[in-house]
Amino acid sequence: MSSQRSSQSAHAYTPGLRISELYRFRKTRRLPLPGEVLVNKGDKVNYHDIVARTNLPGDIQIISAAAILGVEPEELPLYVKKKVGEPVKKGDVIASYRAFFGLLKSEVKSPVDGYIEHISEVTGQIIVREPPIPVELDAYIPGIVTETIPNEGVVIDCASTFIEGIFGIGGERHGEILVAVDSPKDELTLDMVSPKWKGKLVVGGSYASAEVLRKAMEIGATGIVVGGVDFKDIRDFLGYEIGVAITGREDISMTLIITEGFGKIPMASRTFNLFKVNEGRLACFDGATQIRAGVIRPEIVIPRDDVDPLSLPLESEVYVGGMQPGTKVRVIRAPYFGQLAKVVNLPIELQLVETESPVRVVEIELQDGRRVIVPRANVELFEW
Repeated sequence: MSSQRSSQSAHAYTPGLRISELYRFRKTRRLPLPGEVLVNKGDKVNYHDIVARTNLPGDIQIISAAAILGVEPEELPLYVKKKVGEPVKKGDVIASYRAFFGLLKSEVKSPVDGYIEHISEVTGQIIVREPPIPVELDAYIPGIVTETIPNEGVVIDCASTFIEGIFGIGGERHGEILVAVDSPKDELTLDMVSPKWKGKLVVGGSYASAEVLRKAMEIGATGIVVGGVDFKDIRDFLGYEIGVAITGREDISMTLIITEGFGKIPMASRTFNLFKVNEGRLACFDGATQIRAGVIRPEIVIPRDDVDPLSLPLESEVYVGGMQPGTKVRVIRAPYFGQLAKVVNLPIELQLVETESPVRVVEIELQDGRRVIVPRANVELFEW
């Protein structure tokens, strides 16, 4: 029995960053509300093609019509000139009241274009709904539609070189890859920022300051990828504090992705080399990050139009295998956040951590030779 327990405890399954030269990237594109899907299964799409569309309800305008007219709420329908559902233009008279043989006149005019949604005999209010807001959903990546979700969206598969980051800000964008440094240890500096960065995904090495990020955004770079940044630089760049639980909706015109962690950390050589060999190619990237339930990683997708995505396995290189002595990992929580290490030992016994909770732990050797013990949940499998 003890030998069986030992065997089972020798492996731990943990999500890992995907870094792959050839990967079948699958993306679900889903509308925020039911709508119309514009493509069919098997269709080839480009990244800017519209695959689905819908209409978001317009804002509402509430008008205290009875009070304006000086009538009782239950009398309001007698003076309304429009029916529920009828379209109106801004300035149209939607209700009016005349008294003393027409000498006194009160009118209610529509404040916006739209349509009459509701007339209340209880509150005396008229609700005007503004026109619906059209929403079009693009493909984001070039590829093949492998599934359609009726009235909702599609699933698109793309052969790609694929790189996941550890943290990012900013939403979906596109740009040609430009490697601005010679080594993964090099920093992006102010004197490197150039007009040739406009429209590009600029790849640095170990670090970029808030000043570099601001200047890069000013000249029109669509994205920056570096090994690390200081958290204060993100605050200074955005102009406000940001939580790390969910990102991606910041009101900025450039996306930032870090591949290693917070601080000045050289980009992993394998990651840097993948960018280097793909310099000049189009990249589709997204800084959205979610580190709680339903983890979302920032992503860089470099489409491979020379490979049929359907010829690749769905998960060609995802590091979710067993963890054992010698396995390469990355620490994903303080105090060793972002550091690379190798597994030395997987103790069977539960151990108490700072919170005094008993957890399974792993002994790892950091790149500087130190051996430390951390909870197994604090590491992820990683190829470097």
